[in-house]
Parts: sequence; structure tokens; C-alpha cells
Amino acid sequence: MNLYDLHSNPEELHGYSTKEYSVPELAYELALVRPELRPKLEPAIMKHPRYAYLYAKFVLERPWPEAEPYIMKESGIAYWYTKLVLNRPWPEAEPYIMKEPYHATVYAIDILKRRWPEAEPYIKKDRISWREYKRKFKL
Repeated sequence: MNLYDLHSNPEELHGYSTKEYSVPELAYELALVRPELRPKLEPAIMKHPRYAYLYAKFVLERPWPEAEPYIMKESGIAYWYTKLVLNRPWPEAEPYIMKEPYHATVYAIDILKRRWPEAEPYIKKDRISWREYKRKFKL
């Protein structure tokens, strides 16, 4: 959501003139259409897990190591980044991914392709995820 759009006089708000360089959503949207500005926009984009993932996937079309410390902190975004950008396990993000039962389950199934004993206590907290995990790994 762009908060500047909700204000009747957004030009009066602090930071309006430089909002593209500080608001992740605006920075990402501008980066899509103004490639020459991307280096200046990346610091704002990388700090928001969702926009950092989208930028890596659709703009860079490759991993973005500088943004990974931010991406990994949101389990769902970390899972999708792992699956669709890295295409390999991401051990550094696993402590974050494992804490959310659904994403821990699909990470084990889709990425690790094996049981993930360290995540099982978290997966067990959600009966649907645990049922799918047990079915997939024949427990």
C-alpha cells in the first residue's frame, strides 16, 4: 500500500520528494520501468522481504545475496526465494522457514526432498501440515 496515495496533500509529507528511494513498494515499481535508477533504488527494495524476492526473481532473474539477510526473515518469502530463485537448499534461512509449519513442510518436500527432523516439532503444531508431512515421508 502506498501511504502517499492516501493523503490529500502528499507533497506536504516528510520524504515525499525522495519517497521512491525510501519506500520499498515505490522503489520496486520504479525499478520495473526505470532500469537506470535501479542501483539507487536497491537499498530500499532489499529491506522488504517481499519486494526483495520479487526484484531478484523478476528484475535481476538471479539470486540477490545482498538482500538475503532480509528475505530469510519471512518464512514464506524465504521458501519461495529458495524454490524459484536459488533452486537449492538454503541452510542459512532454515531456522526461519522451520518455524512456520506449512512452509517447513513444503521446504522438506520440495527443496530437501527428505525428512527434516529439526523442523518436525514445528510441523507437528499444525495437524494438516503434519498429516501431509507424514504421508509424504511414510511415517
